[in-house]
Amino acid sequence: MAPKITAITAQKRHPQRVNIYLDGEFAFGLARIVAAWLQVGQELTPEDIARLREADAQEQAYQRALRYLSYRARSETEIRRYLQKHNTAPHHIEAVLTRLRDLGLVNDAQFAAAWVENRNTFRPRGRRALRAELRQKGLSEDAIAQALEDLDEAQLAYQAAQKRLRRYRDLPWPTFRQRLGAYLARRGFPYDVITATLARVWQEIHPDSPSATPPEDIPDNEETPCTD
Repeated sequence: MAPKITAITAQKRHPQRVNIYLDGEFAFGLARIVAAWLQVGQELTPEDIARLREADAQEQAYQRALRYLSYRARSETEIRRYLQKHNTAPHHIEAVLTRLRDLGLVNDAQFAAAWVENRNTFRPRGRRALRAELRQKGLSEDAIAQALEDLDEAQLAYQAAQKRLRRYRDLPWPTFRQRLGAYLARRGFPYDVITATLARVWQEIHPDSPSATPPEDIPDNEETPCTD
């Protein structure tokens, strides 16, 4: 005879979970949504119990992913890595990602666009730096290309320079050129954009000075995200 449910009680520390008692003894815990169809007096076969535990494991993975998403938007790769770190079974991870996609809670194209927009607003970067950051998030090259398609590097470099200008505006041209140029290079802007930006900013703060010369000693930038 299959064991019979003799009690279903709420967990004190986790109100969204319940304890299942079979034949008078505690058997296992379940998420409320998984246990919704259970009732006292119901018999559970070993196959029933296995299905319940499998469904509960998947529900726990889903709830963990939702908590992870509550802090900020995530890419699919970020969610996958997070669940892997918590020893989630691969088939549960894929089921969770499918569920999140269907609900519109994860979308790599939207994530990439939002990431670029946020950077453009608060910490402007060049295409190289943004591409490196998005690759680290595990986004596809198509999603990255779409997000960077309309990027105005000249305007972003100018915005980045303006945010840093107070530190450098009183320096002589050679030092100004080297320090601000290096800063923009670390932010992933290409040499030609940096050159034009430095000349533009210098002329704005020194309108009566001769035209600025090209920044010959600006270090080359690599495809790595900026950390400052």
